[in-house]
Amino acid sequence: MSHDETHAATGIEKIVRMANQIGTFFESKEDRVEGVHGVAEHINKFWEPRMRRHFFEVVDSGGEGLKPIVIEAAAQIRRPTQHVTAEQAAEAAATESG
Repeated sequence: MSHDETHAATGIEKIVRMANQIGTFFESKEDRVEGVHGVAEHINKFWEPRMRRHFFEVVDSGGEGLKPIVIEAAAQIRRPTQHVTAEQAAEAAATESG
């Protein structure tokens, strides 16, 4: 495994661990709906788009390692928009026109 692959795996593991810590906290709510909403609200407020992008990589690949409350909350978590650099936009425009 390359350094980049190791770093990415570690980053994903960290995202799963952090999401599950949030899930553990909100599992203590008596009302499950309130708990699920709390997980989503926390991630929406405090996680930057890059973190949410990694989170959705896990969710989209089956959610392995995530607590059920976190998976349930994913439907309420905002997906980050795909960031496109100016260079990528110029390349796409050149390909379309040419």
